[in-house]
Amino acid sequence: MPEAVDGMSYAVPDDLRRVRAFVTERALALGLPEARVDVLTLAVSELTTNTLQHTSGGGHIRVWAENGRLVCDVVDEGEDRPFGRAMPSAEAVRGRGLAIVERVCDSVLTTAVPGGTLVRICLNL
Repeated sequence: MPEAVDGMSYAVPDDLRRVRAFVTERALALGLPEARVDVLTLAVSELTTNTLQHTSGGGHIRVWAENGRLVCDVVDEGEDRPFGRAMPSAEAVRGRGLAIVERVCDSVLTTAVPGGTLVRICLNL
């Protein structure tokens, strides 16, 4: 990860607006095409909402550009998230967030870190 990485923490639902604004601003500054900024913002919004719904400690986001990709880490105290899942049926009330993230991003990686989980999403610049 490059040294110049911008990040922010979030802990309550009222932080989600700031999260979306932060991610949008950083993505544009780092050269992500405007047409893809909404995709990134959607993915980060899904991940951070999951944090707030399924953990008690909030999380942290980091955003940077590297090797022709915009990289965004979402780190929280949650358990490892299962990716590679099928999209839930239209009748399902929940469970689409991670499936959406996986489909709109160019790559998704999840790994356990001390005290929680890191989800790294990447979009090609």
